[in-house]
Amino acid sequence: MEGETSWICHCIDDMCKDIGDFDSFSEISDEGNKETIAVSVDLILPDDLLERILAYLPIASIFRAGSVCRRWHEIVSSKRFLWNYTHVVSQKPWYFMFTSSDEPVGYAYDPILRKWYSIELPCIQTPNWFIASSCGLVCFMDNDSRSEMHICNPITKQCKKLEEPPGLKFSDYSALSIKVNRTSHTYTISIVKSKQVPGNFFQWDLSIHIYDSETMRWATPLTEVLTGWRAGDESVICDGVLYFLIYSTGCGTPENRHGLVTYNLSSRRSSPLIKSFIPVPGPLTCGRLMNLNEKLVMVGGIGKQDWPDIIKGIGIWILDGSNWLEVARMPHKFFQGFGELDDVFASSGTDNLIYIQSYGAPALLVFDMNQKLWKWSPKCPVSKKFPLQLFTGFCFEPRLEIAPT
Repeated sequence: MEGETSWICHCIDDMCKDIGDFDSFSEISDEGNKETIAVSVDLILPDDLLERILAYLPIASIFRAGSVCRRWHEIVSSKRFLWNYTHVVSQKPWYFMFTSSDEPVGYAYDPILRKWYSIELPCIQTPNWFIASSCGLVCFMDNDSRSEMHICNPITKQCKKLEEPPGLKFSDYSALSIKVNRTSHTYTISIVKSKQVPGNFFQWDLSIHIYDSETMRWATPLTEVLTGWRAGDESVICDGVLYFLIYSTGCGTPENRHGLVTYNLSSRRSSPLIKSFIPVPGPLTCGRLMNLNEKLVMVGGIGKQDWPDIIKGIGIWILDGSNWLEVARMPHKFFQGFGELDDVFASSGTDNLIYIQSYGAPALLVFDMNQKLWKWSPKCPVSKKFPLQLFTGFCFEPRLEIAPT
């Protein structure tokens, strides 16, 4: 593909360059016409010191370093290096953008080097699968029967198929989320399923299903009937609590069409979900939930007061107790930069970065929560092939040491 930047291309190109750079060579100096011998640093450094130096490289450079020579490959593949790498360098989250509506192909954006890489995702078959990520692992669930599930590391390509989740196979709405324990690397997966009660538009059956990687079993701790509300496809696990958005089925005012409910995964009490209801901040066209350093963050499309379905801007809020605090609002010049922005859009984030993408174009905007800085990514090496082509994506942490168990 034109403009493609792949792991393999980088490895081959840089391997040829780096081998030449690291070969010992001799040159003639200008002072006294003396011959100076230049010795490769690689030859004089012990393994542990070279290992520490390589550990400061960005993750894309680690792959290229492993192609320099056998010694470097053995170093970057060792368990000790993977442990040191995890504790020395804090990698920023990447964003994978699908560039086809039918095939799960696309590019991953590295915000450190500000480059796009062509990588292949394992397990997933189409871009419309449900996707959730946490701490280097990505969970996929098919969008048809919603019974096929995989968890993988998209960098190392290690993948595991999970046991079929319980509950309805053909629910009207499903929300997928995952949380990885950064110390033990165990993980919890949740699915919130919602299906309309036959013949009653205002009542919806809701069920929560939890997978524990330690027991390798599913549990269904809650089933409930919501009246006037239904669940959707937005959920996230944050600090031991499952958060998900619910949507009015017609009885709410325009300012109260969305709401947030919580479910404590530790206590798993069965009190009615509606008791934990938290209103969203004003009329929103859509909301996207994410976990940023164990804080619940929502990116939402701000609807016009008189036309709540028409988006006029995008805001970012953080949940403080039961109150939403506005962190930032997208400047108008960036909002205009998307062109025609639909009332719904893709957004995900982790650590301190938030990615926002229009479904109608491959433009990607990045917001740094620490610096309160908005910045466009370099252009993704793909062009829109037809007017109705859709683009979407997801955020994930690039990690080498974690694997699905």
